[in-house]
Amino acid sequence: MRKQIFIVGISLLAISLFFNYYMETSYLFSVIMLVFIAIGFYNSVQKKHAILRNFPVIGYFRYIFESISPEIQQYFIERSTDGKPFSRNQRSLVYQRAKNIDSNTPFGTQLDLNHTNYEGIKHSIFPAKVNEELPRVLVGGKDCKQPYSASLLNISAMSFGSLSENAIVALNKGALRGHFYHNTGEGGLTDFHLQGADVTWQIGTGYFGCRDDRGNFDGGKFKEKASHPNVKMIEIKLSQGAKPGHGGVLPAAKNTEQIAKIRGVLPHTLILSPPAHSAFSDAKGLIEFIARLRELSNGKPIGFKLCIGKTSEFEAICHEMIAADCYPDFITVDGAEGGTGAAPLEFSDGVGMPFEPALIFVNKTLVNLNIRDKIRIIGSGKIISGYSVLHAIALGADMCNSARGFMFSLGCIQALRCHNNQCPTGVATQNKMLMKGLVVTDKSERVYHYHRNTLHAANELLAAAGKNSFAEADISIFMRGDEFAHLSDSYFPNNLTNVSQH
Repeated sequence: MRKQIFIVGISLLAISLFFNYYMETSYLFSVIMLVFIAIGFYNSVQKKHAILRNFPVIGYFRYIFESISPEIQQYFIERSTDGKPFSRNQRSLVYQRAKNIDSNTPFGTQLDLNHTNYEGIKHSIFPAKVNEELPRVLVGGKDCKQPYSASLLNISAMSFGSLSENAIVALNKGALRGHFYHNTGEGGLTDFHLQGADVTWQIGTGYFGCRDDRGNFDGGKFKEKASHPNVKMIEIKLSQGAKPGHGGVLPAAKNTEQIAKIRGVLPHTLILSPPAHSAFSDAKGLIEFIARLRELSNGKPIGFKLCIGKTSEFEAICHEMIAADCYPDFITVDGAEGGTGAAPLEFSDGVGMPFEPALIFVNKTLVNLNIRDKIRIIGSGKIISGYSVLHAIALGADMCNSARGFMFSLGCIQALRCHNNQCPTGVATQNKMLMKGLVVTDKSERVYHYHRNTLHAANELLAAAGKNSFAEADISIFMRGDEFAHLSDSYFPNNLTNVSQH
């Protein structure tokens, strides 16, 4: 192919020069052909890219199409029920609720309901009255001096650095209007998180915002920031679903001087949070750290977030709670399908327990040990709709956090550019030009409307199931396709013996 390309290129150049000389035409085409031939020659001798070496010039089309493949997939190939991690229908639902417009759909479901994976609500013939008041949950155990009344749905952990300052401010102002909390993520508590909303300050393995010069936990810095009146709860991040056991990742392209100053690191470098905490290394140390943070924060609710891996380790933590008579005020359960700005593919695809079994396990473990009433459980795994909120509550959660749902409310289009600083909507980027596209006043309103409309939908589903309170919701209100898939065998028996028996 390389030889054919040069033959064609040189032939076209010769023809253009002929016309230039005898017909006095413009030399523009000849100049363009010379440029292409020069590029082709360079491509054919370079040794880094086999495609360009074998297909000079035209090989660039491969890289062009590869760079826009997510857009081609999203706009021209995927159906309304396709798309990962979230389908077009799911994204559209968030957009409509964020814009506070009609989110009803016509003509019926597009899903295949006659499938073992189908899951639905067992509605009641006598539905309850829809509660117009949005539900709240009180967080705070016996050692908590400052209990907090939280919304049933809140903004999950997303750091400044991963998200732009405009996105953080819009989220916080939306949370202020809707009276729900905003989790800072492990990137630290910043001025952008302090726009008036309630805040859950997440402490990760990097201890950003409360670390000493060596990167270890600094109790004095923690106490100073934890005393801020907007900080309502503190969450210790043990692991997150998308990359459990790996630690946080902030690409160098997104580590600006401003972010580096906030985190206490060098700017324009790749920031990898340690996989493990240095303040503790076992279950006993974790419980002691919880007690220490509770004392330093003057009794604010303290909890931890984790993605379940080895179930025995979580059981050991629970036994240590009982032995020390010291309990976290809440536990946030993340699933392996959780979101992230950047993670190795092997960790995203192959590490950790999915959300549903993890939530069931955590809830049942606490129940079996008779300590469930002492701890609130927060579900944080692809929560995006009223249905997913009710489903998480039925599986054992007391309340929910959502990250990507609120990102969609800001205008995220699932462009899959979170990790390279090229987010086209200004949500997950530190590029000032792209960031300007996200108008805080408009997007904060969308955050507010998304939260309110989603919880209203959850209230409607709860009433449809005949329940008056989320405390009444359990897994019995749901049905799965594998429960009635055997009906086909009952209606169409395989042999006459079965018929005679009936």
